[in-house]
Amino acid sequence: MEYIELTIALRPRDPWAEILVADLAENGYESFVETEEGILAYGREGDVDFSAPLKNTLLADKELDFEFDLTSKVIPQENWNAQWEADFHPVVVAPYCTILAPFHDLNDAQGMPIIIQPQMSFGTGHHQTTYMMSKALFELEKVPEIVLDMGTGTGVLAIIAEKLGAKKVVAVDIEDWSVENTKENAERNNCHAIEAIYGDIENVPALGYGLILANINKNVLLAHLPSYAQLLNQNGILMLSGFFETDADELIKAASAVGLSEIGRLTKEEWCCLHFQKH
Repeated sequence: MEYIELTIALRPRDPWAEILVADLAENGYESFVETEEGILAYGREGDVDFSAPLKNTLLADKELDFEFDLTSKVIPQENWNAQWEADFHPVVVAPYCTILAPFHDLNDAQGMPIIIQPQMSFGTGHHQTTYMMSKALFELEKVPEIVLDMGTGTGVLAIIAEKLGAKKVVAVDIEDWSVENTKENAERNNCHAIEAIYGDIENVPALGYGLILANINKNVLLAHLPSYAQLLNQNGILMLSGFFETDADELIKAASAVGLSEIGRLTKEEWCCLHFQKH
């Protein structure tokens, strides 16, 4: 079966690239790669409508507040893997780790190698928020023994947490493909302390967490904050990302209301990562 490749340039690129990936994933597209201009999206012929590739997606609505350019082409099945590999590049979170796909050369890795077979590129470190969360994990004085990774995606943060010393990592996602991908990637990285769970905040076991990681959109974070505060141990750390720096004050205020104090932040290209502690 042949694949369809969409090349989509967005103006502005953010936050629409991430939103559009989620939208296209609901419409038959199965793999994505970030570019400086926007995204590449791939779907199998028969699963997507080549004559109307954006049918039922956000880009079908011209009233939205962005502009886009679209080109599409058919990739023969025998060229699919080569095309995917050419488009996907390692991510270096200097000097701590390099996030690679299985087909990359491990000799090119700087720091700790993390092997991720991506289903959606926003869980590989390519997105600014995943990059910051990965960096923040490495810069912790010590990773606690029990960690919760909400919205785990490809499991990359859960894997880093285990490799940095966590004895138990609960990785939760509302997408069943994410849960399966996390299990596969944990095995690739010889990780055995990760429990991947399909569900949402109500499915999280109350284990008493020393660290909670949540790289999700702002509205979900705001809704989850009381639960995060309840699940955290005293003096536990909460790391949040998935939002713009302009949203930080709203999250800080909401976190303060449930007993969480800001202790640090990272920013990258207008995106933000906040660190809180439970006192």
